[in-house]
Amino acid sequence: MGAKFSAVALCLLLALGACDREQILSERGFRLPEGDPVAGRETFLYMQCNQCHTVRGEDLPTIAGSEPYVELGGTSTRVKSYGELVTAIVNPSHKLADGYPVEAVSEDGESNMYVYNRYMTVQELTDLVRFLQPHYKVVTPKYSYRRYP
Repeated sequence: MGAKFSAVALCLLLALGACDREQILSERGFRLPEGDPVAGRETFLYMQCNQCHTVRGEDLPTIAGSEPYVELGGTSTRVKSYGELVTAIVNPSHKLADGYPVEAVSEDGESNMYVYNRYMTVQELTDLVRFLQPHYKVVTPKYSYRRYP
């Protein structure tokens, strides 16, 4: 009976583990501490993000020999979530920038953006996200409907 109970318990444990797999990989419940937008701007400049990026509404210094070509911020028809911004920073190849020539933002399907994961602290990451997020303005898309007589 002990072996039968162990086998049933093992099966239940494996079944429960399979159910939780999606929850483990979910961003639900994921939240880093609030950052400091002033420190985030400093991180943006320190990490030389302004080599390739501009930020809508920010007057950022330029880096000699580089011309920023991807604008961050501006209007969007949906909220740029905290999780999306974190993902864009720590895994830039997850989704390439829309509206730019593919060859400008990627090579062989991988983002041209430098991966800072080994060099950026969690505090710098949270500060950077806190700096960037308010630069996105959500607008309602305009739809035109055809009227029939």
